[in-house]
Amino acid sequence: MSNDFRGEVLAELTRNGLVESIHAGHLIMLNADGSDHKVKGSVDMPIFPRSSVKCMQTSAMVRSGLKLEPRLLALTEASHSGASMHQEGVLEILASVGLNESDLQCAFDKPLGDAERIAWGDKPATRLAMNCSGKHAGMLATCVANGWDIKTYLNADHPLQVAVLAEIESLAGAKVSNKTFDGCGAPLFALTTRELANAIRNITISKDPVHVEVMNAARTHPEMVAGEGRLTTRTMKSVPGLFMKEGAEAVEVASMADGRTLVFKISDGSWRAFGAIMHAALLEWGITTTEEVFNVYGGANIVGGMRAVL
Repeated sequence: MSNDFRGEVLAELTRNGLVESIHAGHLIMLNADGSDHKVKGSVDMPIFPRSSVKCMQTSAMVRSGLKLEPRLLALTEASHSGASMHQEGVLEILASVGLNESDLQCAFDKPLGDAERIAWGDKPATRLAMNCSGKHAGMLATCVANGWDIKTYLNADHPLQVAVLAEIESLAGAKVSNKTFDGCGAPLFALTTRELANAIRNITISKDPVHVEVMNAARTHPEMVAGEGRLTTRTMKSVPGLFMKEGAEAVEVASMADGRTLVFKISDGSWRAFGAIMHAALLEWGITTTEEVFNVYGGANIVGGMRAVL
């Protein structure tokens, strides 16, 4: 097993049969019983899981009294594309507790989805359009339900964030090794790739009503978890029982209802190999999906592509 940050090669980009570029990283696949199916790279090295832990953050909210219909609950664990249904859903969550867009404290951004960003044009970035606004709306609604201060909800010592940390550590079965803040402004905690995989497997097979509610919401409404046309939404729609969530800087988590779990981190932070890796990993589980084609062109001709190396 590799002992450095780069890890092992997980995907190759080829041109005319020659490997032109590689994507290295860390990957672990767990069997249904939690044993290792495959390990590549340094899976015991800490990483920042970024948005891949949103199901755990949402679980902490629900455990603390957040009550939302499944469609909106899925939005709280989303990195949404910024489509109208996403932004309107965020406003629904806020309005349900007497708040509005001005109460959000996530970063300003334009929509994450390619089509949505193009349609947005030159309009200024907003907090509502930011892909984490659903999570922030859920956090605010949780604060209102408990009478917690909504102005300081992103502070690491806020009761909400203390509850989030406890939920993550409980599911991972480990103490986090680094505490900082994510791009959206919320507290962020480091786990190893293996600890992250354990956490995702544990929340997937859990009989805790909170975990069941959160995971079912995502599986039932994959269009809210990401957006139309995106890999997460397309793959969850095509594979019954699959949970999947990406995170910034190229982190991916996925699990099947029986506990089979996949987690990987691409060391260079690029997402372009995600489709090839997911397709190959699902094949190892006996699940056939439409192959994600990444073509390499020489003029108008296809001369290569992306392939997973598992």
